[in-house]
Amino acid sequence: MCITNESGNTSEMYEEYYYGFCDNEITSVFPNVSKVRLVFYYTLFGLGLLGNWTVLWVLLRYSKLRTMTDVFLLNLVMSDLLLAVSLPVWAYSSESIASCKLITGLYQLGFYSGTLFVTLMSMDRYLAIVHAVAAMRTRTLRYGIIASVTVWFISVIMAAPQVVFASLVDEMEDNFTIQCHPVYPEEMQQFWKKRRNFSENTVGLFICLPVMIFCYVKILIVLSRSRNSKKGKAIKLIFTVVCVFVVCWVPYNILVFLQTLELLQVLNSCNTSKAINTAMGFAEIIALSHCCINPVIYAFIGEKFRKTVGYVLMKLSPCTHPSRGPISSHTDDTSNTAVRSDL
Repeated sequence: MCITNESGNTSEMYEEYYYGFCDNEITSVFPNVSKVRLVFYYTLFGLGLLGNWTVLWVLLRYSKLRTMTDVFLLNLVMSDLLLAVSLPVWAYSSESIASCKLITGLYQLGFYSGTLFVTLMSMDRYLAIVHAVAAMRTRTLRYGIIASVTVWFISVIMAAPQVVFASLVDEMEDNFTIQCHPVYPEEMQQFWKKRRNFSENTVGLFICLPVMIFCYVKILIVLSRSRNSKKGKAIKLIFTVVCVFVVCWVPYNILVFLQTLELLQVLNSCNTSKAINTAMGFAEIIALSHCCINPVIYAFIGEKFRKTVGYVLMKLSPCTHPSRGPISSHTDDTSNTAVRSDL
C-alpha cells in the first residue's frame, strides 16, 4: 500500500507505511495518478514561485519593513518559497543522499514555518484591532524579528527528524529507480511514524487552527461594532483567510489523524485504508496549493500592497511618473488603518 506523506514524497514512495495486511488488495484508482500529480506539482511550483517572488521583490525594494506585520509577511513569503521550490524535485530520483536530505529539509521548514507564520499574522491582526492601543508597544519591528526567529527555530526542531531519517531507497515497483523518503530504525518505526503524524496534527490542527478561529472571531465582533466605512471589505477578507486555510489544511490533517488511528490499529479495514490512501493524494495537492494562494490573500488583496504595486508599475512605465512614493509601512499601525482591507 502507498500513501502520500508530509515529507513531500508522492504516494508511491510509502509502501511500508502501514502493516501490510492488505497490500495486495489496494491499488490506485487512477492508473496515471503519478503523471497527474506531477503536472499539479509543476503548476504549483510555477504559481508559487511567481507570486511569492513578486511579493518578496516588492517588500524588499519598495516597502519599508518597519512593523511586525511586514516582518511576518516577509517570512511567510520565504516559507512559501521553500515549499514551492521543493515540489518538482520529488517527482524525480535524488542523485545523492545530500540532495535528498536538503530537499526534505526545505520542504519540512516550509511546511511548519508557513503554518506558524499564518497563525502569527492572525495574532498580529487580533492585537492591532481588538487591543489597538495596548498593542502599539508590542507590534514593533523588534518583537516581530524575535517572534520570527522563534518560529524558524521551532520549525527546525520539528523538521529535524525527517531530515535525519531521509534516505535513498530502491523502488522496485517503479523500474528500480532510487527515491528519497524517510527510513526509520526497524525497532522504532511505529514510534517515529506516530511522532511525525502527531507533530503535524499538533501544529496544523490542534494549535494553529483554534488560535486563528479565536483571533478572527474576536476581530469580527469588534468590526461588527465599528462604523468604519470599509468594515465590509475587512470582514470579507477575514472570511476568505479562514475559509482558505480550513479548505486547504483541515482535510489533510484529518487524513493524517486517520492514518495515526491505523498505526494504532483502531482502524484496520482494507476498504478504509484504500479510501484514506485515495483521498490523501487529493488532500496533499490542495494543502500544497496554499503556498500559491498566500500571496494573493496577504498581499495583493491588501489595499496598502496594491497601492505599492501600482506605484512600482507607474515607476517602471516610461510614459508616467508617480507623484508620490509607496505607502509607508508604519501607516498600518493605527487602529483605523488596521480595520481597512489590508488586514
